Amino acid sequence: MRGLAILAAVAALAAPLAAVAAQPGEAAFRDLYKALVETNTTQSAGSCTLAAERMAARLKAAGFPDADLTLFSLPEFPKDGGLVAVYPGRDPKAGAILLLAHLDVVEARREDWTRDPFTLFEEGGYFYARGAADDKAQAAIFTDLFIRLRQEGYRPRHTLKLALTCGEEGGRFNGASWLAQNRRDLIDAKFALNEWAGVNLDASGKPVFHAIMADQKTVGTYRLEATNPGGHSSRPLPDNAIYHVTHAVDRIAAYEFPVQLNDVTRAYFSAMSKILGGERGAAMAAIVADPNDAAAKAVLARDPNDHAMMGTTCVATMFEAGHAANALPQRATATINCRIVPGVTRAEVRDTLVGLIDDPQVSVSEARGREGVAGPPLTPQIMDPIRKVSGELWPGVPVVPTMEAAATDGKALIAAGIPTYGVMGLALEPDLGHMHGLNERIGVKSVLDAREFTYRLVKIYADQKD
Repeated sequence: MRGLAILAAVAALAAPLAAVAAQPGEAAFRDLYKALVETNTTQSAGSCTLAAERMAARLKAAGFPDADLTLFSLPEFPKDGGLVAVYPGRDPKAGAILLLAHLDVVEARREDWTRDPFTLFEEGGYFYARGAADDKAQAAIFTDLFIRLRQEGYRPRHTLKLALTCGEEGGRFNGASWLAQNRRDLIDAKFALNEWAGVNLDASGKPVFHAIMADQKTVGTYRLEATNPGGHSSRPLPDNAIYHVTHAVDRIAAYEFPVQLNDVTRAYFSAMSKILGGERGAAMAAIVADPNDAAAKAVLARDPNDHAMMGTTCVATMFEAGHAANALPQRATATINCRIVPGVTRAEVRDTLVGLIDDPQVSVSEARGREGVAGPPLTPQIMDPIRKVSGELWPGVPVVPTMEAAATDGKALIAAGIPTYGVMGLALEPDLGHMHGLNERIGVKSVLDAREFTYRLVKIYADQKD
């Protein structure tokens, strides 16, 4: 009986502690997050339009009038729609702040995953699902933020805007680009907050630094192709389409683009050299002092992130060849995906690939799309609030500017003249929680901390004076 009494007393003490630990509106946020994650938004079988409609319904139920909610899509892309929501500020002349997140996710096959990728599972302190991190955590946090502020009766100085778009992961229609080119009025803003960067964790789960994305690479995808009359496989010839393309891929694989640092990557390596120390930290300091330091480059090239930060990279991602097991191949193709540093054009990279391959039998396609543009400056108006809120939630963890090796929808806004920053409070494991891979996951605490980080940060920005 005494043991039961002790357990009852402990339970009575624990109940209010648990209530205090819960964030305001956490249950409603979890429900919104689950609904968004479980709305399939893959290109093959999903619908961003449906996800946008469901988020609009949540905002409308919270009191947002129809006039402040704009659902958009094109007739030729009915499932690739999006949403722009407006939270009016009290000073129309103050300018707006835009929150951008994408609704679409990478494909995921049930037979490959441990769990259903389109059901949100919470296990062992993690959320598991396709899009649990990329990018539905931030999309849910932004949508929930609008609802939370509305319920508080909050009146910001600056108008807040929310854009939930489709096509960031590829596909036929990119909502962010379309808005920038066709409905700039809907998203016009002093600056925008977007995905990527975040709090970087070490292998033990300890925060190392809080990255802020100030620049990003451009994607250039090239197709290598060789054709041949072919023939019977019993009469092989040296002139083989597969051989031509594989030799070309081998030459690309063996090539390292030169180190090409800019203001952001120099700042990143300079800061991280002091944070990390040791051989890797020394190599970072050395590469800043001399980008041609081969020994420093060799050390940094061991780490995929460091390697990506030093310059342009190209990698083979797809291969297709032949038409029959008993026939010489008439065609072979390989896809080369490059991530190009700002200031280098796609044409320049193509010229490099052609020179490396040095085979007239292999054609290299032109990569199309918008060229990269330099990222916006990290002004005190942007950085000081980030450092303040980050210091409150992750004391002693330095804030470090970084260049994103991938590409985000932020590039479309930057090209349109809207300064866009990757500012995300999600804490990411070294493997990024298997984003784009199997069994994508993100820590439950990470999502809730990011929700609080975003709430505090956006309120500072929203009331900021010019």
